[in-house]
Amino acid sequence: MSATSLNNREFQQFRDMIYEIAGIAMGEAKRQLIAGRLSKRVRHYEMDSFSDYFQLLLKDKAELQIAVDLLTTNETYFFREPKHFDFLRERLRDDLRGGTQPLRIWSAACSSGEEPYTLALLLAESLGTRQWEILASDISTRILDKARAGIYPLEDAANIPQELLHRHCLQGTGQNTGMFTLEQNLKKRINFRQINLNGTLPDVGMFDVIFLRNVMIYFDQPTKRQVVQRLCAHLRRGGYFFVSHSESLNGISDELQAIRPSIYRKPHA
Repeated sequence: MSATSLNNREFQQFRDMIYEIAGIAMGEAKRQLIAGRLSKRVRHYEMDSFSDYFQLLLKDKAELQIAVDLLTTNETYFFREPKHFDFLRERLRDDLRGGTQPLRIWSAACSSGEEPYTLALLLAESLGTRQWEILASDISTRILDKARAGIYPLEDAANIPQELLHRHCLQGTGQNTGMFTLEQNLKKRINFRQINLNGTLPDVGMFDVIFLRNVMIYFDQPTKRQVVQRLCAHLRRGGYFFVSHSESLNGISDELQAIRPSIYRKPHA
């Protein structure tokens, strides 16, 4: 079979599947992405069609997770959308600096880990003596394994300020030559956890800051409203909510007030 021969019926089946599980709406432009990412699994099982593979997913939960992982993985990198981190650095020196409880940040779609590790570097540098912790979640178990390992090619460090790189990062040796990672005392403050934002959320407590970036572009309006409402229930009053610069909460949430483009706050009262 051709790796790209995904007929209309098959395309609709996989679109419905990923929407039901992850809330991700895949339009016609994603046809090649679905075909390309799943064709390797079709070949792996030596199947004749995507329909055969879809039937397998209906009865094999482990393979279904693999398919979901393949279809939901997003590109990310260190210090992506740097104005967000500039703003957060300001707040860490002001209203987020004090408090007797640990500062808590949720990276709600952490992908391969660059976002939560960027936050860890920022907190280590800016927060002073206040304790902190990060929850990093994603729907993909495969990408979470990569994030937990936290080992990246040295070229991926290009956006990390040199002083942070020298102070908090370690260069790989031996089989990890050409790679780098964060020092262990920062990594251990990040809890990586599989969470599907398109369903009832587990009891993860309350947060001072939530990042939900480069995710909602895949959701339709009803799903956006539901996801943001679920996350807002875990944001403390006065807390900050970040979306990507290509996203907006206009018409999606009445609970949050825009204070900068793509940066929102939950009112104190």
